[in-house]
Amino acid sequence: MAEPEATRVVPAEPALADPAPLGLGAFALTTFVFSLLNAGIISPGEGPENQIVNLYLPLALFYGGLAQLIAGLFEFRTGNTFAFTGFVSYGAFWISLAVLNIFARQLNIAPERLAEAQGWFFLAWAIFTAIMLIAAFGLNVGLIVTFVLLLATLLLLTIGDLQGGPEGPGATWVRLGGYVGILTAIAAWYVAAADVINDTLGRTVLPVGE
Repeated sequence: MAEPEATRVVPAEPALADPAPLGLGAFALTTFVFSLLNAGIISPGEGPENQIVNLYLPLALFYGGLAQLIAGLFEFRTGNTFAFTGFVSYGAFWISLAVLNIFARQLNIAPERLAEAQGWFFLAWAIFTAIMLIAAFGLNVGLIVTFVLLLATLLLLTIGDLQGGPEGPGATWVRLGGYVGILTAIAAWYVAAADVINDTLGRTVLPVGE
């Protein structure tokens, strides 16, 4: 008589950390520094190799760009379509913006067309952000506020850059976009903080309006 087949024990999968705070933190910090420059709170300096490029480019490439993109790829593992789409997309946003500025300012490729290029760039991202804003209504108030402010920021930067950018007639619009961008960063930081603190302490300390 054959012996009964041994019961196969399937090990439980390890718990997955939430990558959302990383993505939100990377987005918030990079947006904050970029917006300080646009608002004129940090002086951009003078000349083609000014501080506005040198200050935010490393963040745009490595934190807002690479780290946020990695967070999005981990969201794919969790099955979160919204976070996967958002973090990968906005990670690519920062990398693309950094490369655009490197081409124009550092490599001197049509620098006189940079403001116009950024204007159309921001407009395209405003359209994408409007789509994400609609989806955010299925999540929480914190994300809705973040995306409303981000959409406003991108529209203001679009108007400003298509009118000549911070060194032309669009300076007021760019500056206003910088101030709204600071609010965007604060909202994203709040949601990131809520995710980390609430998860770590095991209770709701910072509500996000579920």
